[in-house]
Amino acid sequence: MLSPKAKFPPLGEFRFVESILDKSASMEARPPRYREWLPVGDDAAIFDGWLATKDLSVENVHFRMDWSTPEQAVEKHIVSNVSDISAMGGVPRMALLGVCLNKSWDAPMRSRISAALADGFAKRGIALIGGDTVAGDATVFSTTLLGELVAEKPLLRSAACPGDGVYVTGTLGKSAAGLWLLMNHPEEASRFARLVEYHLCPEIRESAGAELARLGGCNACMDISDGLSSELNHLALSSGVSMEIDLEKLPIDPEVLEMADFFKISALDLALNGGEEYNLLFSFADTKSILLNDNEHLGTVSRIGTVLAGSGVFGLGPEGKRNLLKAQAWSHI
Repeated sequence: MLSPKAKFPPLGEFRFVESILDKSASMEARPPRYREWLPVGDDAAIFDGWLATKDLSVENVHFRMDWSTPEQAVEKHIVSNVSDISAMGGVPRMALLGVCLNKSWDAPMRSRISAALADGFAKRGIALIGGDTVAGDATVFSTTLLGELVAEKPLLRSAACPGDGVYVTGTLGKSAAGLWLLMNHPEEASRFARLVEYHLCPEIRESAGAELARLGGCNACMDISDGLSSELNHLALSSGVSMEIDLEKLPIDPEVLEMADFFKISALDLALNGGEEYNLLFSFADTKSILLNDNEHLGTVSRIGTVLAGSGVFGLGPEGKRNLLKAQAWSHI
């Protein structure tokens, strides 16, 4: 890709690329401080110290333009990538961006997409270092994001230890509730506008994972992209441990509770099995748990359970009833 300061030929594709690069953060010539190597299997891979992740967002699969604005669709795509870097204890630095534009879109729509991409990466200090653009029957955003570890060791899915507390950041169920509304009762979307907005354009504490890595005491971590029940099982299986989760301590978002009561549906199901939440699920050593208190980089943190020896994830319900908590992951295939 040409330097952001280079003169582009007066062709449509090059003008589109130039409009994205116009605000691009500068590429800092510094290597990672910590040298690590990790193959596929976590939220991100690591090669010679660089965290690397890739997420796709496909029109009519991850976003719909009759629901979303172009700005919301772009922001959701970027958050999904940044969340993976955060879950490993890193900070995003550089990106390779691929864009397939819907060939039916007019010039104003393309301009809004390019502006949203430029602003979304620039405000996070992420340098765009390459990519490609094409046009097709549906829009696709494809980002390969590189991040830098802030501590000597990454946060892994495979490091939970018996005796750790199990925690989540933020509140649960918002994205699933917003999607349910759009699919089942779009006429009530304005009544629960915050839930719809969160599904279309999630806002997370993007520095949370890096803060956990700086604090020390965080043994395992991943983001909640496919639903809490699935991520709990993934974390337990990867670490070779069991988990006991107190279902009454799940931080279900108050507005999710209100919406579920209004429509007579299960708020617990939305919190356990809804995807695209992008908060963090992590295990933390009990002896250091005081470090999680009143931390502005983490925001709200809730303890929901305990890591135990053994296998499987179990939910504790009313009166201490203990049941196997099965994974109910979302799948695009």
